[in-house]
Amino acid sequence: MWISQNWKDYEVLDTSSGEKLERWGSYLLVRPDPQVIWNTPKNHMDWKKWNGHYHRSSKGGGEWEFRSLPEEWQISYEPLSLSFRLKPFSFKHTGLFPEQAVNWDWFSTLMKSADRPIKVLNLFAYTGGATLAAARAGASVTHVDASKGMVTWAKENAAVSGLSDAPVRWLVDDCVKFVERELRRGSRYDAVIMDPPSYGRGPKGEIWKMEDSIFSFIELTSKLLSEQPLFFLINSYTTGLQPAVLSYMMQTVLTPRFGGIVEADEIGLPVTSNGLSLPCGASGRWKKT
Repeated sequence: MWISQNWKDYEVLDTSSGEKLERWGSYLLVRPDPQVIWNTPKNHMDWKKWNGHYHRSSKGGGEWEFRSLPEEWQISYEPLSLSFRLKPFSFKHTGLFPEQAVNWDWFSTLMKSADRPIKVLNLFAYTGGATLAAARAGASVTHVDASKGMVTWAKENAAVSGLSDAPVRWLVDDCVKFVERELRRGSRYDAVIMDPPSYGRGPKGEIWKMEDSIFSFIELTSKLLSEQPLFFLINSYTTGLQPAVLSYMMQTVLTPRFGGIVEADEIGLPVTSNGLSLPCGASGRWKKT
């Protein structure tokens, strides 16, 4: 498992009974987690000190309960000098997936070692964690997400990270349609990052289902790679797409054309109370050797 273990402003303090206790800067949140299927004693002293607790409903969804939690606050990822605005979403999220830091570290090292300008395409780019990490490493980035609110949030994260003037194109667009247009325009990128949803709808009601759409989308997007590609990163939070599946797809699409190395694994976060690691999805990585 690839573990994001370089955070100082974030940690998973404990896990039990379908929930995780997290510290986000100075604030404690309790949120549901489907991976936490164990019922261990909640002995950690901070379980009762939460500032925000998301209660799952038996009918689906849920709601937040707050104690002394601001509407918005910030945390930083010190290794890359990045800062992020946080606020509780209606569906348990905060606007950041801390486990992705292990991927930010990985591709930042690749880009800094490349010693050449790198153009990055970040698809389904959410609030911009990967975009900012790539920009901090010196890349020019095209950031694409279908949600105007998420793109606005990503721009604000760039501002608090001191990256407002970084070479980033911020685009509100359907990712599949955008890739198709970029191919017609003859655009090319040295690296691709994608974090596709398990399920979604396009601007005209087109249905995106990860298991049905992802392979053809990888094939399509791979055509945007330059003659000297650096890496291709796919993140998955879809249960059925195990690391071996991501590896198989990338080996099938990328290595016949470019060679290189494919690796895939679970990504996770360390749990302070017991030293174990909480799985948080999977990533597939291809890099040119």
